[in-house]
Amino acid sequence: MKQLGLHVLMEFSECSPGILNDLECLELEVNQAAKIANATLIKSVFHQFSPQGVTGVVVVAESHLAIHTWPEHGYAAVDFFTCNLSMDYHKAYAHLALVLNSKKHTYKSIERGFVERKFVENELPSS
Repeated sequence: MKQLGLHVLMEFSECSPGILNDLECLELEVNQAAKIANATLIKSVFHQFSPQGVTGVVVVAESHLAIHTWPEHGYAAVDFFTCNLSMDYHKAYAHLALVLNSKKHTYKSIERGFVERKFVENELPSS
């Protein structure tokens, strides 16, 4: 069986509320985390919520890196999904822990997309 992807769920707690509410800083640093992991950047979209909080997605050729923040709780959730199993998500994790000023952080990696065989072009899987 072939593994198609890896999904890394990152939890950052006891972070700096100011950073968690700074859209420009977060967009810059999440893009930087993707670069550090050797991802190929395509586009990023970030949104500032009112009264607080930021959500953003960095689309990379290998899939995506997404962040959702709750400044009022000092918390950020980050999802890093990749189909490039040699990508170094540990570097992205360390970078984000540092820039978010997280005093408590963990991650869990989940292997995704196990397939038994390749489909031949123009062949549909049987039901």
